[in-house]
Amino acid sequence: MSTPRRTRLWVPKHVVVTRSAAELPHTAGILARCEAAGVDDVEFLRSDRLTGLRGADERATYARAKSTLAVVVSPPSARKLQPIPPSADWRVDLARGCPAHCQYCYLAGSLGGPPVTRVYADLDTILAGTDAYVGTGAVTSGTEARGHEGTTFEASCYTDPLGIEHVTGSLAAAVTHVGTHDFGGPVQLRATTKFGAVEPLLDLPHHGRTRIRASVNADVVADRFEGGTDPVAVRLAGLGALARAGYPVGLTIAPIMPVDGWRERYTALLADAAAELDGVPGLDLTVECITHRFTPGSKEVLEGWYPRTKLEMDPERRSRKHGRFGAVKYVYPAAEMAEMRTWFTAALTDLLPAGRLLYWT
Repeated sequence: MSTPRRTRLWVPKHVVVTRSAAELPHTAGILARCEAAGVDDVEFLRSDRLTGLRGADERATYARAKSTLAVVVSPPSARKLQPIPPSADWRVDLARGCPAHCQYCYLAGSLGGPPVTRVYADLDTILAGTDAYVGTGAVTSGTEARGHEGTTFEASCYTDPLGIEHVTGSLAAAVTHVGTHDFGGPVQLRATTKFGAVEPLLDLPHHGRTRIRASVNADVVADRFEGGTDPVAVRLAGLGALARAGYPVGLTIAPIMPVDGWRERYTALLADAAAELDGVPGLDLTVECITHRFTPGSKEVLEGWYPRTKLEMDPERRSRKHGRFGAVKYVYPAAEMAEMRTWFTAALTDLLPAGRLLYWT
């Protein structure tokens, strides 16, 4: 498969730096990267409170927030790691927020205020804090199915770290730390992305301790609902480059939707992935399958952000599922879920036999 043309990297129009973040060394690197990218609107705030993000209405607020990078210190809650099943033992946040415009955005309803991208300047502190969690956790640590992964840390729960890497450098720093640090046991950093600019990662001393996954979808879903991201072909090309550089890699097929012709469309996706990864020596490939779901809160937020969206979010066509603390989410009906799961399990075996299916949800 030939390497396709890459889309333009996101460059923030505005950068704001909080008072506490301005004092940290990682901030200097971020600002140097932003300057090199051509950003000339940088504001140093007098406090740690983000201001000036709201516009005249919801649409204007959304547009300004999505074009802003805020350099901040992580809140204490972000440094107290939380389990993140079924992906990993623990969630470790390098940033919070994403510059893309996915109409099903997983962050809608879970992040308060305007959707600005916040990158954490206290990266050294965040990474050092992972030592205390090694050997703990219940998703991979000590389990029969995934214990070989060691203690796993998911870095893309609240951001796409590769999508902002060129202006933050945070993902490369995390990969290097995990690859070279003397932990008290086996560990793995995990990150998933809808972008393909992997060049800064290829020569890092990762030592096989970081698994990068490409978040991919059928063409009609990606083209229609994943604005501001790289084309799926670009993401797959990036994944192939990482695999050839010795990284463990993965596919995050999400959010799976039973669109018209879904079997043929997802067949094409799996075939493209297989072609890109064909011949990679020692390929270590996982697959995660996540179906589309939404909550009452995320539906309200998304319809405010994307008032003309064609994304199906009809509660009457879905089943209600209760999560932790009684939270409601809407998923596909059981029969439809079972049909898709059966099909994907068989299709992966036939088209991508090297891939290990970690979970279906």
